[in-house]
Amino acid sequence: MTQFQNQTVLIVGGSSGIGAATALAFAAAGARVTIAARNAERLAAVASRDKGRIDTALLDMTDAAAVEAFFAQRPDFDHVVVSAAQTASGPVRKLPLADARRSMDSKFWGAYGVARAARITPGGSLTFVSGFLSVRPSKTAVLQGAINAALETLASGLALELAPVRVNTVSPGMVNTPIWDRLPDDARQATFDAAAKRLPAGRVGEADDIAQAILFLAGNGYATGSTVRVDGGGAIA
Repeated sequence: MTQFQNQTVLIVGGSSGIGAATALAFAAAGARVTIAARNAERLAAVASRDKGRIDTALLDMTDAAAVEAFFAQRPDFDHVVVSAAQTASGPVRKLPLADARRSMDSKFWGAYGVARAARITPGGSLTFVSGFLSVRPSKTAVLQGAINAALETLASGLALELAPVRVNTVSPGMVNTPIWDRLPDDARQATFDAAAKRLPAGRVGEADDIAQAILFLAGNGYATGSTVRVDGGGAIA
């Protein structure tokens, strides 16, 4: 598979989880990939899995000046993917307001800043990663649903503003990524098992499932302004 042969791809948040899987998928498809995040050790670990095709860059996407400087020093990218985010969860009346603001800064304003500064070739693509809580609210994750919905609406508007650059969103459901490592093994497995029983797909997602959708949107020249849910049926379950 060489669909992206010699095209340049930037994955913001490419040091683990969905971002890392997407970087490896683009590299396997022939792209020259740069992964950017704040943790140098994790970046190096991902790059070592496909030596020669994946470069690394330290970047905090919540630092607007750093983001602008990063893009000013680089040639245009063919495709940019934003998968980095740290969001807090909990009921609105119990979640500290400072934590809520930091979550918005990370997932929404971080993506906004990348979109504002990114230099992308005409016909190229910008893809955000949101989440199915935008359409399937949870009483314990109201903020996350609101941020995801805002991100998807941002992408729709940017598809008009940035044309002919194409802008899309991939909306995952529950995915087995390192974010779940904070739970003990038995608790994590119990959570996945319960979700698998509820989901029409019969399982939780893997990072590669989401990466496939990101590559589809990047490679389809007629896809823009779209949100593609890859949630195992979570939005309808």
